[in-house]
Amino acid sequence: MIDLYYWPTPNGHKIPIMLEECGLAYKTHPINMLKGDQFDPAYLALNPNNKIPTIVDQDGPGGKPYTVFESGAILMYLAEKTGMFMPREMAARFEVLQWTIFQVANVGPMFGQCGHFMQYAPKKIQYGIDRYQNETKRLYRVMDKRLSIVPYLAGDYSIADMATYPWVKINHFHDINIDEYPHVKRWREAVGSRPAVIKGCALLEDVMKLGNPDKEAFDNLFNKQKTV
Repeated sequence: MIDLYYWPTPNGHKIPIMLEECGLAYKTHPINMLKGDQFDPAYLALNPNNKIPTIVDQDGPGGKPYTVFESGAILMYLAEKTGMFMPREMAARFEVLQWTIFQVANVGPMFGQCGHFMQYAPKKIQYGIDRYQNETKRLYRVMDKRLSIVPYLAGDYSIADMATYPWVKINHFHDINIDEYPHVKRWREAVGSRPAVIKGCALLEDVMKLGNPDKEAFDNLFNKQKTV
C-alpha cells in the first residue's frame, strides 16, 4: 500500500497518474495547501520542503515503510519499484531520465512562474509576465520539435510524459494557444486520453479552484514563512 499525500496541482497530478498506470494500491491523504496543511509538523516530518506530493511506501526497501518526497524522485522510485515506464537498457533509460529532468528543472519552474505572474500576482508586473511567458513558449517549441520525431518525449510512453502532461494540460492558464504547437497538441491528446491519466488528474479535482485565492489561501501558498 502506498500512502499518497496530495493536493490537485500539476506536480501533484503526476503521482496518481503513475500509481494508476502501475495498478498500485494507494490511499490518499489530502494536504490542503490553501489552508496551510503543508506546514503541519506531522507533515513536515515526511516532507521537510513543505510541498506536495509525498508518498510513504508501506512495503519499501527491506519490507519497511519508506518515504519519498519531490514528484520527480517519486516517479523514479515507483518506476524502479515496479519495473514500469523506465527501461533497464542504459541508453533508453537515460532518454527517460533526461526528459523527466527537463520537466523538473524547466517546465515546472518556468510554467509555474508564468502562471503566478499572469494569474496570481497582486500587481501585474509586465517584465515578469513577459520573462516567464516567453520562456514557457520556448519550452513549448523544444517539446514540439522533439515530438515531431517521436511519439512521446522519451520515444515510448514513460514517466517523462506523466511528469510533463499535467503542466501542458493547463495551457490556457499560461495563455498558450496549443494549435501553434501541433506536435505537442497531438501528444497532449494521446496522453490525456489514457484512462490512468484521466483518473489520476480527476483525483480531488473538484476542490481546486483556478483564479485568485482569498487572502488566507494566498498567504499559505506564497507568503507564509515557517522555520522548518
